[in-house]
Amino acid sequence: MNTQTDFASLGLAEPLLRAVSETGYTAPTPIQAQAIPQVLKGGDLLAAAQTGTGKTAGFTLPILHRLLSSPMAARKPGRPRCLILTPTRELAAQVEESVRTYGKHTAIRSLVMFGGVNINPQINALRKPVDILVATPGRLLDHAQQKTVDLSGVEILVLDEADRMLDMGFIRDIRRILALLPKQRQNLLFSATFSDEIRELSKGVLNDAVEISVARRNTTSELVQQSVVMTEQAHKRDLISYIIRESGWHQVLVFTRTKHGANRLAEKLVKDGLSAAAIHGNKSQAARTRALAGFKDGKVAVLVATDIAARGIDIDQLPNVINFELPNVPEDYVHRIGRTGRAGSEGSALSLVDRSEIKFLNAIEKLIKKPIDRTTIDGWTPSMVQPDSHHSDRDDRPPRQARPGASARPDGARRNGRPGGSPAGRGSRPASSGDRREGAGSRGSRAPRSGAPRS
Repeated sequence: MNTQTDFASLGLAEPLLRAVSETGYTAPTPIQAQAIPQVLKGGDLLAAAQTGTGKTAGFTLPILHRLLSSPMAARKPGRPRCLILTPTRELAAQVEESVRTYGKHTAIRSLVMFGGVNINPQINALRKPVDILVATPGRLLDHAQQKTVDLSGVEILVLDEADRMLDMGFIRDIRRILALLPKQRQNLLFSATFSDEIRELSKGVLNDAVEISVARRNTTSELVQQSVVMTEQAHKRDLISYIIRESGWHQVLVFTRTKHGANRLAEKLVKDGLSAAAIHGNKSQAARTRALAGFKDGKVAVLVATDIAARGIDIDQLPNVINFELPNVPEDYVHRIGRTGRAGSEGSALSLVDRSEIKFLNAIEKLIKKPIDRTTIDGWTPSMVQPDSHHSDRDDRPPRQARPGASARPDGARRNGRPGGSPAGRGSRPASSGDRREGAGSRGSRAPRSGAPRS
């Protein structure tokens, strides 16, 4: 891509360029530079793009342009012209926020719908004209069954994070939705990887699609410092609390394998004086929105999440990610740590690994084609574990009992005398007590940004 490329050269309408300019972005990311012209042409698109590459703006901007360019007089209540399907509530809210951000100087109307909240406000909203509908598959089918939404006018279909939708078992729902759409339409499919399953899905959705990929498959950013600490599962909660408190980290995303594990860890961190919250599928949408908003604006220092709940967490300058447990699918490790080291900023990704997880660690290192540094935490010994901690992890423990172990600290594994290397200041603020409008997305305090939209 020419380094001098700017948004104006992509042919976007003036109201959209004005909105982009107001966000502070100047140049498109590689996915945007490739996807926007293809979408503007009206053809189908199959795109491989990891979280954090700017893919959302890569399709929302040209969709807005196309809708502006065609007649809007024929639009009807509850009959969207564009349908964007996402796997999770958080991602749906984030995408619809992107639509509103870039479409704010236009008359285009958008609506987001997902489960976990009262359906009646969505039904009321569908009584008005809507141009762009962002939805999760299950709730969209609820509306279709109640005949509160009419999908016969959809001109553009987007499947966002299609790989995750397949992982979550949405394939039957997607096929039911496809049957409700007009045959003639533009189709855009975005996925983190081009797996065999994605190829198979694309055959039934796309027609003569252009294929683009912005990064080699399953690569990790060179800006992310990755390290592993070997420890027992029973020691992990005390160890992670010690690391965060001693490092003074103020914005940390922690991944757990289970919903129960996320709750238990967040409770432990709060008990130890940290502002922490957990998000997962069993939390109400209001609680999830509130926790994510608090994390984005700095009121929640530690956000503990399961893989699925973390979809939609999109923060430009997130400094620290910790894997409380390794994922059993190595590609998920790449997705997890891809949430740090963005927009030219350095990040750290620390994994706590017990002996039963070695097979997962080996699979990850094979995937990313490099070993991950083993390190130790200065000042930490297992004797610091609280007396009741050994049995409190019983429900989260992997099948085999692990023994503690640690290898020598590699050069550069610690910077500024802190584990993992963040120079952040000590201390964290109390969690937010306010609430946000459900489904509206959350806007945190924004650090200065350069370059391209990351939404």
